[in-house]
Amino acid sequence: MNKTFLTTKLTPVIAIVLCYILYLSGNFYMIIAALILLIASAIEYKKEIFSSLGFQRKGINIKNLLIVAPLLGIVIFFFYGYVMMPSVTYLTGQPIDFSVFEPYKGNLPATLSLFALIWASAAFGEEIVFRGYLMRQFTKFFGSSKISLVINILLFGFIFGYIHAYQGLSGQILSGITGMLLAIIFHIRKNDLWFNIALHGFIDTVALVYIYYGWL
Repeated sequence: MNKTFLTTKLTPVIAIVLCYILYLSGNFYMIIAALILLIASAIEYKKEIFSSLGFQRKGINIKNLLIVAPLLGIVIFFFYGYVMMPSVTYLTGQPIDFSVFEPYKGNLPATLSLFALIWASAAFGEEIVFRGYLMRQFTKFFGSSKISLVINILLFGFIFGYIHAYQGLSGQILSGITGMLLAIIFHIRKNDLWFNIALHGFIDTVALVYIYYGWL
């Protein structure tokens, strides 16, 4: 079997199937999925492993990461919380299930632990998996036409929403919309994964403040 076929076609398929099996097993952790896909990227791209995912040197811009990303994250969160959330819950008739976050309300030590987890698992893990790997692999296999891009954004936005099933139907829909928005930003910024990680992290950080004070 052609070595190029193994590394560029078979490796990503095997890696994605492994992640899916892990998900079905009930022992799915985003950090583990990210590690599997990092290994797959190393096999396929070798020294270009990080650039293949969108970790660009020019993306390490202090202004973008510490000013633009936090401000945009705050705007997106407020749009999420005060526009999208009421609209979606009105349409579905179901509030978002935030019960999994109950133990963190007013609990500073637990909240600080969750803060570290959301940056590792959500900001880095989810962005590596969904934007850095899956979106770029989709483009590699199916091209970068407008139709391909739309399908790319919708497909992985849907899957992103699906894995947030613990938040109920409304939570899945809102997570899916957020995933699509992050995908659009990733595309607009020419696959700058650093920015997406920072943006995702700051969105979740604002959400964590709301959780701690019981505002969600």
